[in-house]
Amino acid sequence: MAMGTDALDLNIVAGSILSALSSHRQIPSLSRSFGELSIATAYRVTPLLRATFEARGETIIGRKIGFTNRQMWAVHGVEAPIWGYCTDRTTHNLETVPLQRIKDFAEPRIEPEIVFGLGDAPVPGMDETALIECIDWVALGYEIVQSIYPGWRFTAADTIAANALHGALLVGDRHAIAPRKRAWQQELATFGVELYCDEALRGTGGGAFVLNSPLLALRYLVELLATDPHNPPLRSGEIISTGTLTLAMPVRAGEIWTARAHGIPLEEITLRLEA
Repeated sequence: MAMGTDALDLNIVAGSILSALSSHRQIPSLSRSFGELSIATAYRVTPLLRATFEARGETIIGRKIGFTNRQMWAVHGVEAPIWGYCTDRTTHNLETVPLQRIKDFAEPRIEPEIVFGLGDAPVPGMDETALIECIDWVALGYEIVQSIYPGWRFTAADTIAANALHGALLVGDRHAIAPRKRAWQQELATFGVELYCDEALRGTGGGAFVLNSPLLALRYLVELLATDPHNPPLRSGEIISTGTLTLAMPVRAGEIWTARAHGIPLEEITLRLEA
């Protein structure tokens, strides 16, 4: 049975999560330690995480959407996408940070993703044509995700409470949406991507793997936040990482990862990992 907030001190849950994230260590899943959490309860932990991020000097600059790739649902026992916060300490431009330390994360994995920069705040009910009008730029990027729960074993609520498994977001070259909005809209749903490790192909995917299009992943987040009384809606200027285009891949120090997109004018991105 899922545990409600009346039987659970959310500050204790948030403190356990923040301690694990800060020390890069793993802990038993929250559902194992505190009793099964509901999705609604987990999203009440999210504002406590945000308050701590801001109290220690971080600025919230956007959100990451997780589990938009349906291939991952059965593997991890989830049934819908989730989201968490990105801050100015976790988000970087690949041009200036082409190398990532993996010791800063627990059981890290790499995900190639489409990243949006919002010009206007999207609102519920928008279709893809209206949504793309809200976007200033698009880029190919990597998210480093992590599991503070050993073996990547967790419930969906566990992942939400752990800031949606966010580790770092590394953003490639940004391209303006305005000059070719309709072309971007079509390409985002149809493009493909190949993911290489040390030039060996490790995975394939594309925009259709992300709820059929990264634009639809954005719409999902907008609609989800509209029903959330504890967390704010998206605002102008936020950066949104829309979810992995391939399966998430485990990483090791010394590897060089490259993602190459085709069917969309986005440059390949390369990231070197160190200990």
